[in-house]
Amino acid sequence: MSPLIQNIVLKKSKAEKIVMLTAYDYAMAAILDRSGVDIILVGDSLANVVLGLATTKEVGMDAMFSHARAVRAAVKNALVVVDMPFVSVQPDSSRALFHAKRFTEEAGCDAVKVEWFDKCPDVVRSLLAAGVPVMGHVGLTPQTAEKLGGVKVQGKAPDEAQKIIEQAKALADAGCFSVVIECVPEDLGRKITQELKVPTIGIGAGKHCDGQVLVLYDMLGLTSGKVPKFVKKYAEVSTLMTTAVQAYAREVRQGQFPDESQSFHS
Repeated sequence: MSPLIQNIVLKKSKAEKIVMLTAYDYAMAAILDRSGVDIILVGDSLANVVLGLATTKEVGMDAMFSHARAVRAAVKNALVVVDMPFVSVQPDSSRALFHAKRFTEEAGCDAVKVEWFDKCPDVVRSLLAAGVPVMGHVGLTPQTAEKLGGVKVQGKAPDEAQKIIEQAKALADAGCFSVVIECVPEDLGRKITQELKVPTIGIGAGKHCDGQVLVLYDMLGLTSGKVPKFVKKYAEVSTLMTTAVQAYAREVRQGQFPDESQSFHS
């Protein structure tokens, strides 16, 4: 276990909350790293917020690899984790190791994240046996949301809640160093956190998880349209950017930019 991962794992016993955010490019990742974020996730939410795709299931390995490498180049301190996209693991899990190795050995990521599916514990064990650290993901799993009745809160019914608990335990037992819990009732998030020895990181799973993660574009107010209930907007960067671009356009059209201070002279 690398020192960075060991540090994340120890935070649970120290009752220190884990801070995790997504990033998809060099500039944003550098800001997060300077800001003291513990984990930077190159999320497959790239599909929605960067590429304009309808679902995370549609993003491929080439896009994820390219963005993972850009994030890795910027980060000096945080743990860099990358989502294994749907095409890299679920249709043919025998290829999971090949793709995971690309992320860790070629892109330089510290770990990969795998969403729950039927063969998930076996995949986790095979990756760990080859030296690839793994973060798990249970609850709402966006890559297979259609099998869960759509993008909605999971685990409300007792039998559904028990199934998610068992999945989280299976991932921890298989060797995941942490488990993301997405979009479940707060009590379920607390129960899973209490029962797992490894840290839990919540996204819409309540305050009792060992850490929290949000999509960066959501919390900065860059996402167009409706955002999930569990998102808190810490800024309205979209408004700031719109104002700046409109000012630039106005000055160009009026001949005010560039002025003497932005011009060269012989």
